[in-house]
Amino acid sequence: MKEPSSQRRNDVIAGRNAVLEAMKTGQQIDTLFLQQTEGPQSGSLGKIVRMAKEQKLVIKYVTKQKLNELSNGVVHQGVAALISAAEYKELPQLLEEIRARGEDPFLIICDEIEDPHNLGAIIRTAEAAGAHGVIIPKRRSASLTQTVYKTSAGAASVLPVCRVANLKQAVDLLKKDQVWIYSADMDGQPWCGVDYTGGVALVVGSEGHGVSRLLKEQSDFVVSLPMNGQINSLNASVAAGILMYEITRQRTGLRAK
Repeated sequence: MKEPSSQRRNDVIAGRNAVLEAMKTGQQIDTLFLQQTEGPQSGSLGKIVRMAKEQKLVIKYVTKQKLNELSNGVVHQGVAALISAAEYKELPQLLEEIRARGEDPFLIICDEIEDPHNLGAIIRTAEAAGAHGVIIPKRRSASLTQTVYKTSAGAASVLPVCRVANLKQAVDLLKKDQVWIYSADMDGQPWCGVDYTGGVALVVGSEGHGVSRLLKEQSDFVVSLPMNGQINSLNASVAAGILMYEITRQRTGLRAK
Protein backbone atom coordinates (compact mmCIF):
# COMPACT_ATOMS: atom_id res chain seq x y z
CA MET A 1 0.00 0.00 0.00
CA LYS A 2 1.41 3.36 -1.00
CA GLU A 3 1.44 6.25 1.40
CA PRO A 4 -0.72 9.22 0.34
CA SER A 5 1.12 11.84 -1.67
CA SER A 6 -1.61 14.46 -1.49
CA GLN A 7 -0.79 15.39 2.09
CA ARG A 8 2.15 17.62 2.83
CA ARG A 9 5.00 15.57 4.26
CA ASN A 10 7.46 16.70 6.90
CA ASP A 11 9.74 13.69 6.56
CA VAL A 12 11.15 14.58 3.13
CA ILE A 13 13.93 17.03 2.31
CA ALA A 14 14.55 18.10 -1.27
CA GLY A 15 17.27 19.90 -3.19
CA ARG A 16 20.95 19.10 -3.62
CA ASN A 17 22.32 21.38 -0.89
CA ALA A 18 19.71 20.31 1.67
CA VAL A 19 20.24 16.61 1.02
CA LEU A 20 24.03 16.98 0.98
CA GLU A 21 23.98 18.82 4.31
CA ALA A 22 21.74 16.15 5.84
CA MET A 23 24.19 13.45 4.76
CA LYS A 24 27.19 15.38 6.06
CA THR A 25 25.62 15.93 9.48
CA GLY A 26 24.72 12.26 9.86
CA GLN A 27 20.97 12.69 9.73
CA GLN A 28 19.21 9.31 9.55
CA ILE A 29 18.18 8.97 5.90
CA ASP A 30 15.82 6.15 5.09
CA THR A 31 15.82 6.34 1.28
CA LEU A 32 17.49 8.58 -1.30
CA PHE A 33 15.40 9.34 -4.39
CA LEU A 34 17.15 10.37 -7.60
CA GLN A 35 15.61 11.42 -10.87
CA GLN A 36 16.05 8.88 -13.63
CA THR A 37 18.69 9.97 -16.13
CA GLU A 38 20.52 8.34 -18.99
CA GLY A 39 23.94 9.84 -18.25
CA PRO A 40 26.17 9.64 -15.15
CA GLN A 41 25.61 12.08 -12.30
CA SER A 42 28.19 14.83 -12.00
CA GLY A 43 28.92 17.83 -9.78
CA SER A 44 27.01 18.02 -6.51
CA LEU A 45 24.63 15.24 -7.61
CA GLY A 46 27.56 12.93 -8.28
CA LYS A 47 28.93 13.75 -4.83
CA ILE A 48 25.57 12.86 -3.27
CA VAL A 49 25.57 9.50 -5.05
CA ARG A 50 29.12 8.72 -3.93
CA MET A 51 28.34 9.61 -0.31
CA ALA A 52 25.13 7.59 -0.42
CA LYS A 53 27.01 4.51 -1.58
CA GLU A 54 29.66 5.03 1.11
CA GLN A 55 26.92 5.29 3.74
CA LYS A 56 25.13 2.25 2.22
CA LEU A 57 21.88 4.14 1.78
CA VAL A 58 18.97 2.76 -0.19
CA ILE A 59 18.90 4.58 -3.55
CA LYS A 60 15.80 4.62 -5.75
CA TYR A 61 15.67 6.12 -9.24
CA VAL A 62 12.27 7.63 -9.92
CA THR A 63 10.53 9.88 -12.42
CA LYS A 64 10.46 13.66 -12.22
CA GLN A 65 6.74 13.44 -11.46
CA LYS A 66 7.40 11.21 -8.45
CA LEU A 67 10.03 13.65 -7.16
CA ASN A 68 7.58 16.53 -7.61
CA GLU A 69 5.03 14.65 -5.48
CA LEU A 70 7.57 13.88 -2.76
CA SER A 71 8.93 17.44 -2.67
CA ASN A 72 5.58 19.24 -2.28
CA GLY A 73 6.52 22.09 -4.59
CA VAL A 74 10.08 22.53 -3.30
CA VAL A 75 12.68 22.76 -6.10
CA HIS A 76 14.27 19.32 -5.82
CA GLN A 77 17.02 19.58 -8.47
CA GLY A 78 16.68 15.89 -9.17
CA VAL A 79 17.10 14.62 -5.61
CA ALA A 80 15.06 14.11 -2.43
CA ALA A 81 15.62 12.16 0.77
CA LEU A 82 13.15 10.40 3.04
CA ILE A 83 14.12 10.85 6.69
CA SER A 84 13.68 7.90 9.06
CA ALA A 85 11.26 8.37 11.92
CA ALA A 86 13.60 6.35 14.15
CA GLU A 87 17.12 4.98 13.98
CA TYR A 88 17.93 1.47 12.83
CA LYS A 89 19.93 -0.98 14.90
CA GLU A 90 22.72 -3.25 13.70
CA LEU A 91 21.71 -6.91 14.09
CA PRO A 92 25.05 -8.16 15.52
CA GLN A 93 24.95 -5.38 18.12
CA LEU A 94 21.37 -6.25 19.09
CA LEU A 95 22.22 -9.93 19.51
CA GLU A 96 25.21 -9.05 21.65
CA GLU A 97 23.07 -6.83 23.90
CA ILE A 98 20.42 -9.54 24.29
CA ARG A 99 22.97 -12.20 25.22
CA ALA A 100 24.72 -9.79 27.61
CA ARG A 101 21.44 -9.61 29.56
CA GLY A 102 21.39 -13.38 29.79
CA GLU A 103 18.26 -13.68 27.65
CA ASP A 104 17.31 -15.83 24.67
CA PRO A 105 16.54 -13.71 21.58
CA PHE A 106 12.93 -13.22 20.53
CA LEU A 107 12.88 -11.56 17.10
CA ILE A 108 10.40 -10.95 14.29
CA ILE A 109 11.58 -11.14 10.67
CA CYS A 110 9.33 -9.28 8.21
CA ASP A 111 9.76 -10.82 4.77
CA GLU A 112 8.70 -8.16 2.24
CA ILE A 113 5.98 -6.52 4.36
CA GLU A 114 5.39 -3.54 2.07
CA ASP A 115 2.29 -2.07 3.71
CA PRO A 116 3.49 0.56 6.23
CA HIS A 117 0.36 0.06 8.35
CA ASN A 118 1.06 -3.67 8.62
CA LEU A 119 4.69 -3.08 9.55
CA GLY A 120 3.69 -0.50 12.16
CA ALA A 121 1.12 -2.87 13.66
CA ILE A 122 3.67 -5.71 13.80
CA ILE A 123 6.19 -3.47 15.56
CA ARG A 124 3.54 -2.36 18.05
CA THR A 125 2.49 -5.93 18.86
CA ALA A 126 6.09 -7.15 19.00
CA GLU A 127 6.94 -4.51 21.59
CA ALA A 128 3.85 -5.37 23.65
CA ALA A 129 4.63 -9.09 23.47
CA GLY A 130 8.16 -8.57 24.79
CA ALA A 131 10.09 -9.21 21.59
CA HIS A 132 13.65 -7.89 21.42
CA GLY A 133 13.42 -6.49 17.92
CA VAL A 134 12.16 -6.60 14.35
CA ILE A 135 14.24 -7.34 11.25
CA ILE A 136 13.35 -5.92 7.83
CA PRO A 137 15.12 -6.03 4.45
CA LYS A 138 16.41 -2.91 2.72
CA ARG A 139 14.58 -3.75 -0.51
CA ARG A 140 10.92 -4.57 -1.18
CA SER A 141 9.82 -3.60 2.31
CA ALA A 142 8.16 -0.77 4.15
CA SER A 143 10.63 1.15 6.29
CA LEU A 144 10.56 3.43 9.33
CA THR A 145 8.48 6.20 7.78
CA GLN A 146 6.19 8.53 9.70
CA THR A 147 3.23 6.30 8.79
CA VAL A 148 4.93 3.25 10.29
CA TYR A 149 5.91 5.24 13.37
CA LYS A 150 2.36 6.51 13.92
CA THR A 151 0.79 3.08 13.34
CA SER A 152 3.21 1.56 15.84
CA ALA A 153 1.92 4.06 18.44
CA GLY A 154 5.51 5.10 19.12
CA ALA A 155 6.79 1.52 19.58
CA ALA A 156 9.20 2.08 16.69
CA SER A 157 11.18 4.45 18.90
CA VAL A 158 11.37 1.87 21.71
CA LEU A 159 11.74 -1.49 19.99
CA PRO A 160 14.94 -1.94 17.95
CA VAL A 161 14.42 -2.37 14.21
CA CYS A 162 17.29 -3.88 12.21
CA ARG A 163 17.46 -3.17 8.49
CA VAL A 164 19.57 -5.73 6.67
CA ALA A 165 20.77 -6.03 3.08
CA ASN A 166 20.00 -9.73 2.88
CA LEU A 167 17.51 -11.72 4.97
CA LYS A 168 19.17 -15.03 4.17
CA GLN A 169 22.46 -13.80 5.61
CA ALA A 170 20.61 -12.44 8.64
CA VAL A 171 19.04 -15.86 9.22
CA ASP A 172 22.46 -17.51 8.89
CA LEU A 173 23.75 -15.15 11.59
CA LEU A 174 20.81 -15.98 13.85
CA LYS A 175 21.37 -19.70 13.42
CA LYS A 176 25.01 -19.30 14.42
CA ASP A 177 23.72 -17.60 17.56
CA GLN A 178 21.56 -20.65 18.33
CA VAL A 179 18.29 -18.98 17.38
CA TRP A 180 15.57 -21.29 15.98
CA ILE A 181 13.77 -20.04 12.88
CA TYR A 182 9.96 -20.39 12.64
CA SER A 183 8.13 -19.43 9.43
CA ALA A 184 4.40 -18.74 9.34
CA ASP A 185 2.84 -20.48 6.34
CA MET A 186 -0.47 -22.12 5.41
CA ASP A 187 1.18 -25.52 4.87
CA GLY A 188 2.90 -25.72 8.25
CA GLN A 189 2.13 -27.73 11.36
CA PRO A 190 -0.38 -26.39 13.93
CA TRP A 191 1.04 -23.31 15.69
CA CYS A 192 0.10 -24.45 19.19
CA GLY A 193 1.89 -27.79 19.06
CA VAL A 194 5.38 -26.35 18.63
CA ASP A 195 8.01 -25.60 21.28
CA TYR A 196 9.01 -21.91 21.14
CA THR A 197 11.33 -21.87 24.15
CA GLY A 198 14.93 -20.80 23.65
CA GLY A 199 16.05 -18.36 20.99
CA VAL A 200 13.21 -17.64 18.53
CA ALA A 201 12.94 -15.76 15.25
CA LEU A 202 9.46 -15.67 13.72
CA VAL A 203 9.32 -15.07 9.95
CA VAL A 204 6.17 -13.31 8.71
CA GLY A 205 5.55 -12.92 4.97
CA SER A 206 3.34 -10.61 2.97
CA GLU A 207 -0.31 -11.43 2.28
CA GLY A 208 0.33 -11.61 -1.44
CA HIS A 209 3.33 -13.96 -1.51
CA GLY A 210 3.78 -15.26 2.03
CA VAL A 211 7.22 -16.27 3.25
CA SER A 212 9.73 -16.68 0.43
CA ARG A 213 10.76 -20.20 -0.59
CA LEU A 214 14.37 -19.58 0.41
CA LEU A 215 13.49 -18.50 3.95
CA LYS A 216 11.10 -21.42 4.39
CA GLU A 217 13.89 -23.78 3.39
CA GLN A 218 16.14 -22.16 5.99
CA SER A 219 13.51 -22.47 8.70
CA ASP A 220 13.65 -25.07 11.44
CA PHE A 221 9.85 -25.10 11.74
CA VAL A 222 6.93 -24.00 9.56
CA VAL A 223 3.78 -23.23 11.54
CA SER A 224 0.23 -22.40 10.51
CA LEU A 225 -3.01 -21.10 11.96
CA PRO A 226 -6.32 -22.91 11.30
CA MET A 227 -8.51 -21.37 8.60
CA ASN A 228 -12.03 -22.64 9.34
CA GLY A 229 -13.97 -20.00 7.45
CA GLN A 230 -14.33 -19.20 3.76
CA ILE A 231 -11.35 -16.82 3.80
CA ASN A 232 -8.06 -18.71 3.54
CA SER A 233 -5.65 -16.10 4.90
CA LEU A 234 -5.22 -13.51 7.64
CA ASN A 235 -3.81 -10.02 7.59
CA ALA A 236 -0.05 -10.34 8.16
CA SER A 237 -0.08 -8.26 11.33
CA VAL A 238 -3.00 -10.24 12.79
CA ALA A 239 -1.35 -13.61 12.09
CA ALA A 240 1.93 -12.30 13.49
CA GLY A 241 0.17 -11.12 16.66
CA ILE A 242 -1.42 -14.50 17.34
CA LEU A 243 1.89 -16.32 16.91
CA MET A 244 3.83 -13.76 18.95
CA TYR A 245 1.56 -14.22 21.92
CA GLU A 246 1.83 -18.00 21.77
CA ILE A 247 5.60 -17.54 21.86
CA THR A 248 5.23 -15.14 24.79
CA ARG A 249 2.92 -17.56 26.61
CA GLN A 250 5.49 -20.32 26.42
CA ARG A 251 8.47 -18.08 27.22
CA THR A 252 6.78 -16.73 30.34
CA GLY A 253 5.59 -20.14 31.50
CA LEU A 254 1.89 -19.23 31.39
CA ARG A 255 -0.10 -22.45 31.29
CA ALA A 256 -3.14 -22.92 29.09
CA LYS A 257 -6.20 -24.64 30.53
